[in-house]
Amino acid sequence: MSRLDIIDLGYLLSAVLFIVGLKGLGRPRTAPRGNLLGAAGMFLAVLVTLLNQDILTYTMLALALAIGTAIGAVLALKVKMTSMPELVALFNGFGGGASVMVAAASFIEAVDLNAHTTQISVAAAVTAFIGAVTLTGSMIAFGKLKGSLGWSGFPGLSLVRAASLLVAVPLAVLLVMQPENQGWLWALVAAGFILGVLGTVPIGGADMPVVIALLNALSGVAASTTGFVLDNPLLIIAGSLVGASGLVLTQVMCKAMNRSLLEVLFTAAPTGSSSGDDDYGDGVTATSGEEVAMLLEIAERVVIVPGYGMAVAQAQHAVRDLMVRLEASGVEVVFGIHPVAGRMPGHMNVLLAEAEIDYELLFDMDQINPTFARTDVTIVIGANDVVNPAARTDPDSPIAGMPILDVDDSRTVVVIKRSLSPGFAGISNPLFVADNALLYFADAREAVLEIVTALNEG
Repeated sequence: MSRLDIIDLGYLLSAVLFIVGLKGLGRPRTAPRGNLLGAAGMFLAVLVTLLNQDILTYTMLALALAIGTAIGAVLALKVKMTSMPELVALFNGFGGGASVMVAAASFIEAVDLNAHTTQISVAAAVTAFIGAVTLTGSMIAFGKLKGSLGWSGFPGLSLVRAASLLVAVPLAVLLVMQPENQGWLWALVAAGFILGVLGTVPIGGADMPVVIALLNALSGVAASTTGFVLDNPLLIIAGSLVGASGLVLTQVMCKAMNRSLLEVLFTAAPTGSSSGDDDYGDGVTATSGEEVAMLLEIAERVVIVPGYGMAVAQAQHAVRDLMVRLEASGVEVVFGIHPVAGRMPGHMNVLLAEAEIDYELLFDMDQINPTFARTDVTIVIGANDVVNPAARTDPDSPIAGMPILDVDDSRTVVVIKRSLSPGFAGISNPLFVADNALLYFADAREAVLEIVTALNEG
């Protein structure tokens, strides 16, 4: 068996591991195994790729590996779990940037050797544009998620974005027709850079999880088209899997917000103008840790609904302490997860997994909603719009029609919030003045710990 045969066999096995691993990620019970299979596939792909010395020398590979390992280690140690959305945005951008550089270098080499084909030219053009959009779009998303970028564009931004997209088409055609002219390649990359910046700048708030999912999909598409430039089947398959799964996730997120992708990209997220406390008058019933503990002592089933406030307060470990304490008393405890809760897809799942809360206890919106009617106590921690019944009852609400978690069907709802300030949608929440709702005004972590303390002392 030749070296090339070994490489091809390794790529085939890696592709199989990727596909099986991705299938495993579809269910909480098999997700850890799916993750391991995917990682094993990537490890095998790296090993067999190292056998191909036509790409780079081992010295260059070792140098790149050392630099990448050092950066990865620093990020793993420094980045907090609450900053994972920013890190994911950076990873998406790195993927797009790497695709641009690899595809451009391979395309230029093929042209110099007069070995280019129409397929390579088309794939290089697509990669250059999509990869560039992904790189700068992800950098803008990183700045917005980190809170260091508040700029949301300028008048006429939509026209400039449309112009960038329209200019890219003839540039791509010219690159395919005149591949020896590298200027078309770099002009296409520049158009992608501009569209990435201007396409992401006006987006923010509740639309950000959708943007993160879309950028993830674009990074996969860029990797797949890079595979066509390199004639690498594994890169084509792996990129296609990432692109397809990212697009499916984007669609899921849009559906969860009752907005189309075009609305997310080209219109501002609908917002209201809630003034906070003034909207509720004296209708809010405040509670305390001791009172909540008394409710939980007689409860048989408890649902916990996490939101961005839980992430900010880093309350996931305190939530786990509460879960363990309640389960020790024979209480059934499960978690209800809304698809757009947090700042990126799966944000709440990641935070709860960090606290070693079993995947089997996490239920998505369609699974958990029918069970609220038989739930004694639902604890909403730092979530707002995703539990707002106005989405069902008020056709004039900015979130009208958006699927929500029907926590108001529970016997008692305890909402832990710092204040009555509105969520991303900027609207008041009728849940707060419902007869079965109690508001616990406090930092999420401190509030949950006080409830646990009260339970232990009770």
